[in-house]
Amino acid sequence: MPEMTPLLLERQMKKIVKELSGRDKRLARVIDSHPLCTVGRNSKPISHFESLVESVISQQLAVKAADTIHARVVTLAGGRISAGRIAKISETSMRTAGVSGAKFKTIQGLAQASITKSININKLHQIEDDQIIFEKLTSLWGIGPWTVDMFMMFQLGRLNIWPTGDLGVRRGWEKIYSLKEEITPRELEKKGERFAPYRSVVAWYCWRALENK
Repeated sequence: MPEMTPLLLERQMKKIVKELSGRDKRLARVIDSHPLCTVGRNSKPISHFESLVESVISQQLAVKAADTIHARVVTLAGGRISAGRIAKISETSMRTAGVSGAKFKTIQGLAQASITKSININKLHQIEDDQIIFEKLTSLWGIGPWTVDMFMMFQLGRLNIWPTGDLGVRRGWEKIYSLKEEITPRELEKKGERFAPYRSVVAWYCWRALENK
């Protein structure tokens, strides 16, 4: 197994959300009415490579459909997803499992990058600069900003990721601030600047805001 990302302590996250609440009253109400943010606090039982494969599979799919396809790919890989095992699976088998041709190409690109060590995927957490990780991964075919943002937030536990391309984050922001018009990714990018270096936490609470009926 790869080296694991250090976990954030509960008291550290409580300090972060207290600071964010002090910066913004509307956000404070969402924080107060939901559980403590889990970004960076949950241990991940899967490797960075498998996490990225899972993210690619999840692109533009409902959670249930993505979970079903991921389970099939795990079965094809003999119970555990690794670069070596993925590289041996044919496109026909992956397509039968529900993986599109484009996603197959992306996943194979990830596998080759890992095998050749052109990107040492399972040690990406050792790179402190988020931008370097972003540039490395988006250099691969089919790996876009959303996939990298989700990976850095939920696998690496990075606290200052601001996924403005995620529709849920934008809709959650609109709800928190009672906006009558849809906010654009560019506008949200600017709005989020004041929440650095904890924008991942704000994004997490934007998703939570959508859960309120």
